[in-house]
Amino acid sequence: MNTWIAIGVTVLGCYAVKLAGLLVPAGAMERPFVRRLAALLPVALLAALTAQQTFADGHALVLDARAAGLGAAAVALVLRAPFLLVVASAVVVTAGVRAVGAG
Repeated sequence: MNTWIAIGVTVLGCYAVKLAGLLVPAGAMERPFVRRLAALLPVALLAALTAQQTFADGHALVLDARAAGLGAAAVALVLRAPFLLVVASAVVVTAGVRAVGAG
């Protein structure tokens, strides 16, 4: 039953956040600072999530095959590869490093 309580609280929380976003006055969103913040915040959150998932294992900092895959993806992005090629390169490098046993 605790799982359903957590699901219900999550649903209500998501609805409250969505409602709060709709209640923001239009004038507030026209300010240059708010527009810039709204454009940059999702990128920063995604980068933080990527770093946390790549370099953390519980409370420990790790450097394993996931870091090699992230590096391969970064190189592919610098070379302006298509998104699917970026993802594929990260997957192949990560799997390769794990298969060799280095990660």
